Amino acid sequence: MHVYDTLFIGGKFVPPASTETVDIISSSTEEVIGRIPATTTDDIDAAVAAARSAFDDPTGWSTWEPARRAEVLDRLADEIEARVEELTPLVAQQNGMPITLAHQLESALPAGIYRYYAELARTTEFEEVRPGVLGGRAVVRHLPVGVVGMVIPWNYPNLICATKMGPALAAGCTVVMKQSIETSLDSYIMAEAIQAAGVPDGVINFVPGGGATGAHLVAHSDIDKVSFTGSTAVGQEIGTKCGELMRPVTLELGGKSAGIVLDDADLAASVENLFVATLVNNGQTCVLSSRVLAPRSRYDEVVETLAGLFSSVKVGDALDPETQVGPVVSKRQLDRIRGYIAKGIEEGGRVVVGGADRPEGLDKGWFVQPTLFADVEPDSTIAQEEIFGPVVLVMPYDDIDDAVRIANGTKYGLAATIWTSDEEKGRELSRRIEAGTVGINHFMTEPVAPFGGMKASGLGRELGPEGLASCQHLQTVYLPPAS
Repeated sequence: MHVYDTLFIGGKFVPPASTETVDIISSSTEEVIGRIPATTTDDIDAAVAAARSAFDDPTGWSTWEPARRAEVLDRLADEIEARVEELTPLVAQQNGMPITLAHQLESALPAGIYRYYAELARTTEFEEVRPGVLGGRAVVRHLPVGVVGMVIPWNYPNLICATKMGPALAAGCTVVMKQSIETSLDSYIMAEAIQAAGVPDGVINFVPGGGATGAHLVAHSDIDKVSFTGSTAVGQEIGTKCGELMRPVTLELGGKSAGIVLDDADLAASVENLFVATLVNNGQTCVLSSRVLAPRSRYDEVVETLAGLFSSVKVGDALDPETQVGPVVSKRQLDRIRGYIAKGIEEGGRVVVGGADRPEGLDKGWFVQPTLFADVEPDSTIAQEEIFGPVVLVMPYDDIDDAVRIANGTKYGLAATIWTSDEEKGRELSRRIEAGTVGINHFMTEPVAPFGGMKASGLGRELGPEGLASCQHLQTVYLPPAS
C-alpha cells in the first residue's frame, strides 16, 4: 500500500490544501493499492506560484547556460533509470500496461528523451546574428516561453511527462504538471528522481488531480503556455480558452488511425509489428491502427491473420512478465469499450474474435478480450469514433484511391501505418494520408522527429527540435551596420 499525504511543489513534499484523499485502484485486481491527497485549485495556485518564482529568479533556471541545464537533464535520466524497479510496477498496476512494456516505454524511453534534449541544449544555437539586406544586423534569440502548464493522461504517464518536460526544461522553462489521478503514484517516485538530480526548487511541480484542477491550471493568469494530451473534446475546450487568453498551446489529441495493407504486403513477416501497431498497451494508445484496410483480393487473408494474432495473445495480470494484453485502466473505461462493441454489433459488424465478455479465468480486474470486427462500414460508429481499447476492425478497399478515401474519412489525423514489401511505394503513399505520423511496416515514436496530428487530432508538434522550438519565444534585436 502506497500512501502519500503530500504534494511535490517548490522542490519539496508539502502538505496539500485539503485533508481529503483519493484511493488508487489496481486495474488487474480491483484492490486499493495506494492513497493520495484530493487536490484543489489552491494546490494549483501554490504550484504555479512556485514555478513563477523559479522562472523569474534573475539568476535562476531560465538564465542558466543551456549546457548547465543539460547536465541536470542527464542526471535526471540517470535517476529515472536507477528507479526502474520502483516505477514500472506502479504504472503496470495502475493503468494495466504489461510490465515488460512498462520497462521499455515508461523508464528506458523517457530517460532517452531527457538525454536527447540535454544534447540538443548543448548543440542548439539559442542566439544568432544575421546580416541584414540593408546593411544592418539582426540578433535572433530563442527565449524560454515561461511557466508551462501541462495536463497529461493516464496511458503513458512517464513517457508523456518526458515528451513535454524534456524540451521545456532544455529551453529554460519551469513546469506545473497536472497528472491523471489514475496514474499518480509513480509521480512520487519521479519527484524523488527530480530532487536527486538537483533540479532547482520550483522548476518542476506535480499536482495530480481531476478536471477542475486541470481547468484552473489552463486558465491561470501566471501560466505562459499550455501543453495538453487527451481527448479531442477536452482539447477543443482548452484551445478555446487559450485563444481567449492569447496563450500559446500544444494539443495532442485523439486518433482513429488507418493501417493500410497493400497487395504486396508480407503478412507473415509483419505479425509482431502488427501487434504493436494495433494492440500495444491494451489498445490504450492514441496512434494505434484500429482500422485495418485490406485489398478485396486479400481481405479474408488479412482477417484470418489478425484473428490468429488476436486469439493467441496472452491476456492477464499486468505484473505477469508473460502478459501481452493487460486490463484497461478503470471500470468506467471497460464499460465504455463494451458499449462500443455492442454498438458495432448493432450496426452490422461481425465479431471474428473476442467480444464484450470477460476473458475466461479472469474473475477480477477490468479485462476485455482483444476484439476483432469484420464487415464494418466506413461510416459506422466504431469506424469513426476512438474506442481506446483492444478493439480493431478490418474493412475492404477496391483500389489505392479507395483506400486513401477511407483512411482520410474521419475527423482525425494523428497517425497511420502502411504495410508493403516496397518501402518506396509506402513512402509515396504516405504523402496522400492526412496524418501527422505514418509508419511503414511498423510504428514506433522516435524522439528525434516531430510528433503530432492534423485535423481534430491536435495543434503543434512535440519531440524533435520542433518540440524545443514550441517552448521558446523568438525575440529580434535590430543593430546598425558594424563599424
